[in-house]
Amino acid sequence: MGPGEENQLVPKEIENAAEEPRVLCIIQDTTNSKTVNERITLNLPASTPLRKLFEDVANKVGYINGTFDLVWGNGISTADMPPLDHTSEKSLLDASFEAGKKNFLHLTDKDGEQPQILLEDSSAVDDNIHDRFIGPLPREGSVCSTSDYVSQSYSYSSILNKSETGYVGLVNQAMTCYLNSLLQTLFMTPEFRNALYKWEFEESEEDPVTSIPYQLQRLFVLLQTSKKRAIETTDVTRSFGWDSSEAWQQHDVQELCRVMFDALEQKWKQTEQADLINELYQGKLKDYVRCLECGYEGWRIDTYLDIPLVIRPYGSSQAFASVEEALHAFIQPEILDGPNQYFCERCKKKCDARKGLRFLHFPYLLTLQLKRFDFDYTTMHRIKLNDRMTFPEELDMSTFIDAEDEKSPQTESCTDSGAENEGSCHSDQMSNDFSNDDGVDEGICLESNSGTEKISKPGLEKNSLIYELFSVMVHSGSAAGGHYYACIKSFSDDQWYSFNDQHVSRITQEDIKKTHGGSSGSRGYYSSAFASSTNAYMLIYRLKDPARNAKFLEVDEYPEHIKNLVQKERELEEQEKRQREIERNTCKIKLFCLHPVKQVMMENKLEVHKDKTLKEAVEMAYKMMDLEEILPLDCCRLVKYDEFHDYLERSYEGEEDTPMGLLLGGVKSTYMFDLLLETRKPDQVFQSYKPGEVMVKVHVVDLKAESVAVPITVRAYLNQTITEFKQLISKAIHLPAETMRIVLERCYNDLRLLSVPSKTLKAEGFFRSNKVFVESSETLDYQMAFTDSHLWKLLDRHANTIRLFVLLPEQSPGSYSKRTACQKAGGDSGNVDGECEGVKGPVGSLKSVEAVLEESTERLKSLSLQQQQDGDNGDSSKSTETSDFENIESPLNERDSSASVDPRELEQHIQTSDPENFQSEERSDSDVNNDRSTSSVDSDILSSSHSSDTLCNADNAQIPLANGLDSHGITSSRRTKANEGKKETWDTAEEDSGTDSEYDESGKSRGETQYMYFKAEPYATDEGSGEGHKWLMVQVDKRITLAAFKQQLEPFVGVLSSHFKVFRVYASNQEFESVRLNETLSSFSDDNKITIRLGRALKRGEYRVKVYQLLVNEQEPCKFLLDAVFAKGMTVRHSKEELIPQLREQCGLELSIDRFRLRKKTWKNPGTVFLDYHIYEEDINISSNWEVFLEVLDGVEKMKSMSQLAVLSRRWRPSEMRLDPFQEVVLESSCVDELREKLSEISGIPLEDIEFAKGRGTFPCDVSVLDIHQDLDWNPKVSTLNVWPLYICDDGAVIFYRDKTEELMELTDEQRNELMKKESSRLQKTGHRVTYSPRKEKALKIYLDGAPNREPAQD
Repeated sequence: MGPGEENQLVPKEIENAAEEPRVLCIIQDTTNSKTVNERITLNLPASTPLRKLFEDVANKVGYINGTFDLVWGNGISTADMPPLDHTSEKSLLDASFEAGKKNFLHLTDKDGEQPQILLEDSSAVDDNIHDRFIGPLPREGSVCSTSDYVSQSYSYSSILNKSETGYVGLVNQAMTCYLNSLLQTLFMTPEFRNALYKWEFEESEEDPVTSIPYQLQRLFVLLQTSKKRAIETTDVTRSFGWDSSEAWQQHDVQELCRVMFDALEQKWKQTEQADLINELYQGKLKDYVRCLECGYEGWRIDTYLDIPLVIRPYGSSQAFASVEEALHAFIQPEILDGPNQYFCERCKKKCDARKGLRFLHFPYLLTLQLKRFDFDYTTMHRIKLNDRMTFPEELDMSTFIDAEDEKSPQTESCTDSGAENEGSCHSDQMSNDFSNDDGVDEGICLESNSGTEKISKPGLEKNSLIYELFSVMVHSGSAAGGHYYACIKSFSDDQWYSFNDQHVSRITQEDIKKTHGGSSGSRGYYSSAFASSTNAYMLIYRLKDPARNAKFLEVDEYPEHIKNLVQKERELEEQEKRQREIERNTCKIKLFCLHPVKQVMMENKLEVHKDKTLKEAVEMAYKMMDLEEILPLDCCRLVKYDEFHDYLERSYEGEEDTPMGLLLGGVKSTYMFDLLLETRKPDQVFQSYKPGEVMVKVHVVDLKAESVAVPITVRAYLNQTITEFKQLISKAIHLPAETMRIVLERCYNDLRLLSVPSKTLKAEGFFRSNKVFVESSETLDYQMAFTDSHLWKLLDRHANTIRLFVLLPEQSPGSYSKRTACQKAGGDSGNVDGECEGVKGPVGSLKSVEAVLEESTERLKSLSLQQQQDGDNGDSSKSTETSDFENIESPLNERDSSASVDPRELEQHIQTSDPENFQSEERSDSDVNNDRSTSSVDSDILSSSHSSDTLCNADNAQIPLANGLDSHGITSSRRTKANEGKKETWDTAEEDSGTDSEYDESGKSRGETQYMYFKAEPYATDEGSGEGHKWLMVQVDKRITLAAFKQQLEPFVGVLSSHFKVFRVYASNQEFESVRLNETLSSFSDDNKITIRLGRALKRGEYRVKVYQLLVNEQEPCKFLLDAVFAKGMTVRHSKEELIPQLREQCGLELSIDRFRLRKKTWKNPGTVFLDYHIYEEDINISSNWEVFLEVLDGVEKMKSMSQLAVLSRRWRPSEMRLDPFQEVVLESSCVDELREKLSEISGIPLEDIEFAKGRGTFPCDVSVLDIHQDLDWNPKVSTLNVWPLYICDDGAVIFYRDKTEELMELTDEQRNELMKKESSRLQKTGHRVTYSPRKEKALKIYLDGAPNREPAQD
């Protein structure tokens, strides 16, 4: 053969196709925000026509061809090129596609309408095409393959179209695949479905919601008539009495079958269907024992609904090869010999016997359960047996009927059981173990009636015992969980189908064989572990009997009530379909509106049909925002709005009659823009917003008043010059353009002076929404460099100014400040004495808070001067204290108030002061204690009057220097008790811990010498804050340090900054103390709240410590007392001396210094006892967040040395089932013998009978009295306490002990249950975990009344 001849063997078109270049098309669906990130890839021959491209894309994405456009996406603007023609026969190459390269396309809306999804009700789709839908399709062969089940995610649209098989799937609620498999099997059983249809529901007798048969009827009608791909089963499960949690419980399908049949029998009592389950599914067998000596046989008859077949015999590594083998093994008798001999009634002795089962009657529908779940005694876990077991399509059961048993009269008395067993035969009892438990009704209780249950003649029975397989319920997974689905043969067309939740598909006989299970090769006992986990679990056969085999009822054969039900469900589905159609044509877009009265931006979602006009949409939005009683409808309009940039994109003049679908660019659930319902006053006119304009918020700056006005909005074009822009603004705000300065704020604190007249706005960096500051005055400020000008400083201050709300303390500040001044003034100056006397003047002459605020600056200067002149030490002169903050007399001369500046504005240099200007650090301990005892300024524990529920309304006061954003109120509620759920930060004033003292080493203030803005004014809240509380609204530059901020607050608090603390209040109403004085307020933001508390601020080397009382025998052993200050180098005794007056005044505890101790606290655990001579930081490590226990002693302190060990002992009395209170035992060493001696000494138990154990967990190591006797490690074999398993090396360990000769109390069941309840309640109250037995698998139940009667403790 020559070359020419060889070429002729290849068809010409195939040869050309092999050489033809291909075009790679990458399509992005931009019609929906959910699909915008997805890409569709097509690799097509270059000769493919455009029409075919559109068809392929439509098939890929599930849209109707012709309802979408394709435009170029290769960086080309879509506005520059028309969309591709979906009807064109042009090839891809001719249409400018490039072969061998990526061609990017955008799938867009067509004519402003979103693409139509391919649905069954779409007019463009043939009714026969049902399988087009968006979402993941099942993998080919995945349903019945040998691979493990993979959970699939389904989109909603995937359940809208009926499967091409004509059958409807069931939606998996969560883990209800087992239920779906059984329901589909029952639906595909003609005899069951027809009988269910014949039952008629009486609504007058029962609630349809709780009627199981009625809900099954509805479900079957929907499965038969619905056009959906899958329907929900929630109505059925609701009739079971299940809630949503049941959907997350996976159960066994055989268990469900048994329980559901039982429930149906109960519901069908006294009806025609009362015996339906027995007629279809019930068989009979004989359980017999035959004596091998005399031949006497004792027997009983049992009924069954399914036959459980063992996969692998016990102890064997070889599984049964087929169902037939397993059935033979099921009836194979066993020999009772040796110790298992049977007592024969006739022989009157124990004899060898044969025990077994014989089938007497097989049901019409034969159910076989393959027992694939077993227990592995090696691993002590449940396992699944995946061994191969074949099953035939036709099963001959005649070989399993014993002809001899047919001759036995069923009315003959049973010699071994006395009567026929009236209980059911359960699947877990069938294997040679038939216990008759009349107290538990797990299945179906039946009475055998010999008069009605006549067994057929042997010959006839055997000839009619051919069964055909029609349902295989498959389990995929392990014993711990998995997935069920059903393979069912339709009796209508003898075709097999896979019903896998939502998906129904055709399968073949080969797919059924794949469910036999097993693997290739032999791996011994664990061979099933390497086999496929997808295999048959339940088989259902139907008897082949032409006389009984039914067909499904046709529509015209339906009973009248079913016809009515079909019509009702069809109407409901049509209504749902119409609703879906409305939803599919509804535009959903965010709607905003600035309330014309409240000036609050409101947000909602506007849902409007695409055919509604703009005028109708405005009316809908008008009503949605509740503006009917505020302004007329013609004062509102909808405009296109960008909420992110706060930008009005365009208005819609003259388009009032345009449909919203066209106006918004198609029907979508989310849009890239929003709508704003704009309002105007009746005498105003709406401004026109054109596309391409930029929005500019213009703030007018007044240099003289040093204020920044609220913005007005103007619109400009990016190609306008600065000169043109000035003219535009001049017309809007009526300021001269010649002297106008415009400053653009591009981002936070980025200020740019627009000084080049010819530059365009685009060149200056203008964007959609912009913010500018405008100033036009005759001052010389404009001649200065911008960064040196007054305008720049004012704008810089404006950008950094925040508004804070400060809660002042209840303590009368004026009296405290004057008392401090008198204490520090000493006795050298007569002026001071006179001044202190002046404080004691009549109340009527006291000035208001406004007068105090006016004179605050001069007063501080006067106080500082007095301290500098008079020295540090002097007698304390008490002043009259008043609880009302408003009734305070200033210690200054009244004439000074006339020279005061603006009463509420303190704008000044924060000066660096001399050390003499401040209170000296070196105060005596008596001074400190005097301050504490007199005013309790160190206390953080506030009375209930300190709690406040405060609404800070930003609208109550005008803020000339705001940051350009509207501030809204934040509701804050202070806790009434500082020790309940309180979280604070405690810090030391050491620099190495990240904080600073208020003074540096030379005593100088750390306030920076900068021009910082501070303005404060009284603020009235809507809700009371308690007697004596006052609020300040403070506007402050957030670059100020905390130290400088505190100094500025001094005149309002009434004490020096070293004598009050600042707490920041967070949104959760938690308060944290701010102690880092060198840090700025940059972490604060507008409308933050601050609480001021009186109390000395930390100095260098001081630590704030929380003190808790240890109450070892109380239910709550840890009780908060107070906050204290401990200093580096202080002894424990010194700290105890300082605590005594605080404990007396704040906690009411009157203690002597030798009758309480301090000890380490680790969470709730008591630790090392601190001895009086211990020094903080040298002997005791102290940290910035330290807690300490205070323990009140019954007698003199026994702990004298660090070599001693203090343990807490508790006696357990088993004969009384109770524990004694704790007793402390102080040991001189870690010797176990000494511990035994001490325990024997305090208890009176002989030394040799003492047994002890260490407590577990956190203090007080609570344990149930039901568990303590056996659960603890009693009497450990150790000689010292500091070794395993005790590891007692520190104070505070808990030791339980008992008398080993004492017997444990015997409890009745009632006593034990009662004690268990008491112990559970006790341990839960103390916050300790109660030990329960492992959670059992939740039983499957169907509640016949529709509602479970659960006890609270049951779950």
